[in-house]
Amino acid sequence: MQLKSGEEIITKGNKSSEKEEPFPRGVSKPAQRALAAAGYTRLDDLTNARERDLAALHGMGPEALTILKESLEPQGKALRA
Repeated sequence: MQLKSGEEIITKGNKSSEKEEPFPRGVSKPAQRALAAAGYTRLDDLTNARERDLAALHGMGPEALTILKESLEPQGKALRA
């Protein structure tokens, strides 16, 4: 197969290692799906969310909440009270 200048072959399953994850490492997949279903796609989106509302999401556990809160803290951000 010949390629023209600027073309590249794209292989199935080729993922970039530089892809930024929407939520911190350690947040379970069920918790990530619960957040996405509630409209939260990135960690920064959670600054508008109340902790009790997130805790009520099906799939969101206390460990995930702790990880999310601890990830916001170094940025000077937090969940709403």
